[in-house]
Amino acid sequence: MALSKRKKRLILLLYALSAALLTTIVVVLMVVLINQQNDFRHTFISRCEGFEGYDCKKLWKVFQQAYVGKSACKVPVEAYDPLLAEAPIQPACNRMMFWSRSKQVVHDFTEKTDCFITLEDTLLGSVLDGLSWCGKENSKETFTNNCPGWDECENNPVRSFWKKASAEYAHAACGGVTAMLNGSISPPYNSSSIFASVEVPRLNSTRVNSLTVVLVTQENSVSNCTNGSFEVLQKDLDEGIKYKCKEVALSWLQKCGSKPNPTCGPCW
Repeated sequence: MALSKRKKRLILLLYALSAALLTTIVVVLMVVLINQQNDFRHTFISRCEGFEGYDCKKLWKVFQQAYVGKSACKVPVEAYDPLLAEAPIQPACNRMMFWSRSKQVVHDFTEKTDCFITLEDTLLGSVLDGLSWCGKENSKETFTNNCPGWDECENNPVRSFWKKASAEYAHAACGGVTAMLNGSISPPYNSSSIFASVEVPRLNSTRVNSLTVVLVTQENSVSNCTNGSFEVLQKDLDEGIKYKCKEVALSWLQKCGSKPNPTCGPCW
């Protein structure tokens, strides 16, 4: 049966509306993607500019080379070698703080006392702290959504960066170093953590003379300095690095960290 002119016009109108809607969706998605990349780039550069002596636009380009155009699960640690070479981590003898499963506590403490620094206080650590990013094969874009999580694949861009940066941070360590661990979990020294698998093996006795573990405890803590995992830690340490562990209540740490402490006297 032949279609009436009215029905033909209606079909043509529906096709036109569908095409217009599809075009609008594509345009909106492109705008969102561009805005995401621009926001990420702006965050990277503006955070970078808080540090003096660096060409932040150049660092952005070197950073992108590590992951842009690559599968989000195929970015090895070595991909960030040029970036860390461009902005190497500087030693801060006797002030370098490591942590594992205690990030918020550590940063609250170091921010108040200004006596220790963490990896997140370094240029690249500060710039990328809390951010997520990835690329895609055959794409020149940076994506911030739908990127693989930390444990979804070994060589995802975020995990690989932090493993590389952590290795360089430990390699730069000198003098007495400190590690703040969580007494509310067991084991507090976990062999699969970045601290145990990446950082501790790179503490070199020719530069580092001691490691002090600050085990943060609360009422519900399940671990203390006699936990068996610390025997593993002592075995993992390079021979010649002195070890000690101190249990410090979170309440005391917060109180001590809030006091004026210009000489960086001990809170443990």
